[in-house]
Amino acid sequence: MAEAGELEHIFADWAVYIFVWGIGYNAESGQAGKSMGFYLNSEKSYEIYRSEVLKPYFVDKTLILEELCPLAEQGNNHICITRPRRFGKTVMANMISAFFSRGTDSAGLFGRLAIAKSDVVKHRNQHNVIHIDFSKYNDECVSYRDYIANIKELLREDLHNAYPGCGFREKGTVSEDLMRIYLKEKEHFLFVLDEWDAVFHMSFVTQEDKRAYLLFLKDLLKDQPYVSLAYMTGVLPVAKYSSGSELNMFLEFSMTVQNRFSNYFGFTEAEVVCLYGKYLQKTEKPFKVDLEGLREWYNGYHTVSGERVYNPRSVVAALSNNQLADYWTGSGPYDEIFYYIKRNVNGVKEDIAYMVSGEAVTANIQEYAATSMNLQTKNEIFSAMVVYGFLSYEKGKVSIPNKELMDRFDDMVRKETSLGYVNRLARESDRMLEATLSGDTETMAGILAFVHDTETPLFAYNSEAELSSVVNLIYLSARDRYRVEREDKAGIGYVDFIFYPRVDKRDAGIILELKVDHTPEEAIEQIKEKKYALRFQGKLGEEKEFGGPVLAVGIGYNKKTKKHGCKVEQL
Repeated sequence: MAEAGELEHIFADWAVYIFVWGIGYNAESGQAGKSMGFYLNSEKSYEIYRSEVLKPYFVDKTLILEELCPLAEQGNNHICITRPRRFGKTVMANMISAFFSRGTDSAGLFGRLAIAKSDVVKHRNQHNVIHIDFSKYNDECVSYRDYIANIKELLREDLHNAYPGCGFREKGTVSEDLMRIYLKEKEHFLFVLDEWDAVFHMSFVTQEDKRAYLLFLKDLLKDQPYVSLAYMTGVLPVAKYSSGSELNMFLEFSMTVQNRFSNYFGFTEAEVVCLYGKYLQKTEKPFKVDLEGLREWYNGYHTVSGERVYNPRSVVAALSNNQLADYWTGSGPYDEIFYYIKRNVNGVKEDIAYMVSGEAVTANIQEYAATSMNLQTKNEIFSAMVVYGFLSYEKGKVSIPNKELMDRFDDMVRKETSLGYVNRLARESDRMLEATLSGDTETMAGILAFVHDTETPLFAYNSEAELSSVVNLIYLSARDRYRVEREDKAGIGYVDFIFYPRVDKRDAGIILELKVDHTPEEAIEQIKEKKYALRFQGKLGEEKEFGGPVLAVGIGYNKKTKKHGCKVEQL
């Protein structure tokens, strides 16, 4: 006979089994929905989304359906939502298909989600859904003709099997077949088209093929009475690919221009806080990830309304792995960033230096520029980088959004010699940090003098802000060992830089103060008078192992003599 504790485990296991079984089974109807085709009312989207719901760090975004259902009721609506990669576009596409499609019975799944309490639940499993992921293709495909022919063949096969009595022509088109179904059966179709722009990055697709693809979408979707809603998603803006009017029926919603749908992609602050609560409950030793670290690594994107947005893939990976690391940019080489920069290095390298140093740079973002392979201007380059998620855009300025991307930019400026003085400055950073930790002020001043004397654009030192940018770059390698905060509230004032040990809490903490036309001794005196070192005492509760010395570092520059002065003193 089972003991009481054993029975609890047995009942818990059965509860999990019943929950999972219930998600795919409607207790009221007594049977699961049936799959109808490869693209038409496919069961695939349901199964993929169901697996997402069962994951420990799932975020419920189903309330977007309250905005989509009225559009489907009205009919002949076309929307395209563009976001950087890994921002939840495919999860959303699968959710929409699973909800609307007649191919499955998803009552058990959506009955547990936020949309269950909404009136639009009446639309659940009531629509014909055609769901195509344009990024998927046969590995033997070597031409656009093969690629699109395969999609057309599979979709026509689905339609012919589902509506055998509609008199289809052997050489008919997809749009013709759909029109025949509409005229005979009065059926409407809801299109979910994921990664619509993937075609434009396939190596075998020519400019002529791209034009043909746009015409295919136009013929399929534009002014067609069988379309109830076309929901399309991708990275790049839709209509900007077309010089004519092929896709002008789409309303576009990007992260930088339109506010609608903003809350449904990426993770908001409130959602990350909720996920972190789950992480604390389920992780045996949760000390490796904290909310401050999640913000530093993965926050930094902005909606039009100004709300901060986290990269969702990276947040989930960090919580799942119990480690803050590079997950999003790790899915592709840093060359993806440098591709855009190398198009016009001379026009952007100074701004890149400012952004790597932590500054935002004024830019005129034009999303259409991202579609061009011939980026001519700085604004075009930065526009492409914003669209792809490498930069964040807010209030007319671009910046590097978070540590995950900053690390990739750091890596780039250290490796790419074509960046000139920015590259040389970054490569001096190892030597600068070691000189600082050892109190070698002569070497410190020598490095600063070298970069100032040999490179002029960034180093006019007309203000302490410009000196700050230089210092941030000259200490670039410090970010590997330290969390560097700028103008941090400390003691009874604000300090220019504080270096908190990140790897070894026995490393020296560094407080760095900059002065133009003042001596480094005056900078050190300010650190003492304003009690900036108290900031490390405030960190003791957070940095449990911190126990190293604290160094006060003063750097001064005299505009008249063109000389740098450095001083290091242990507090």
